[in-house]
Amino acid sequence: MSTSLIRWVFMLAAVGFALGIPACQVDSLLIGEQQAGMQGDVSQGPGESDLIIENDSQLPETYPHASYEARFHAHGGTPPLHWRVEKGALPPGLKLEHDGLLHGSPEHTGEFQFTVSVTDSGQPQRAVQKAFVLRVHSAMVLNWKNPAHVNGNRIEGSAEISNTTPDDIDLTFIVLAVPGNGRAVAIGYQHFVLRRGTVGQELPFGETLPRDGYVVHVDAVGEMPARNIIYRERMQTPSMLQVAVGP
Repeated sequence: MSTSLIRWVFMLAAVGFALGIPACQVDSLLIGEQQAGMQGDVSQGPGESDLIIENDSQLPETYPHASYEARFHAHGGTPPLHWRVEKGALPPGLKLEHDGLLHGSPEHTGEFQFTVSVTDSGQPQRAVQKAFVLRVHSAMVLNWKNPAHVNGNRIEGSAEISNTTPDDIDLTFIVLAVPGNGRAVAIGYQHFVLRRGTVGQELPFGETLPRDGYVVHVDAVGEMPARNIIYRERMQTPSMLQVAVGP
């Protein structure tokens, strides 16, 4: 209560006493004055009714064939709200519903940039847009650890593999050395369960080979029988490796 209002309260009480006004009527006047003062102090913050998309611009990441679901949220506006993709493209296999539910199973890897808009049901309508990025990573990541090379009459090296999914993968790892005549020779093989969350597991390979030139092909095939999903990653040497020692 302000100083001027306090002064007014005492003055009103004194006048009421002098004129013989009942105390209850004085109280009514005081309460009305207090309420008016309180209402005068109330103000609405700027932009409280603005329509704002609340999601971060970086959406949760995923991997091919995984079940994906994310919901867009907005603050303000008159419901119901209607969502749509304005620019760019969603990952193939995903769909944005009018109620803001993004769902499906992405078909392949990539970084996908798109703009989403939301429109409310007010009169007049309000709309707002926001740009988003959704990254679809490889479920398995296969790289050279020690690139294939010639060591005397051998070709050897190692790869490294990671499992970025929340599931175990039944992995088959095969390395073939293919000479000019196309008759491939296996120089590496492993079959095991690649545990979820594995990062950079080394897979060595190597074998003695006849004198010739070889292109080395590395294949990793991962299966998830429960989901009926198969992942495959490949790599090869950029040119032939020459084995110059041996028969």
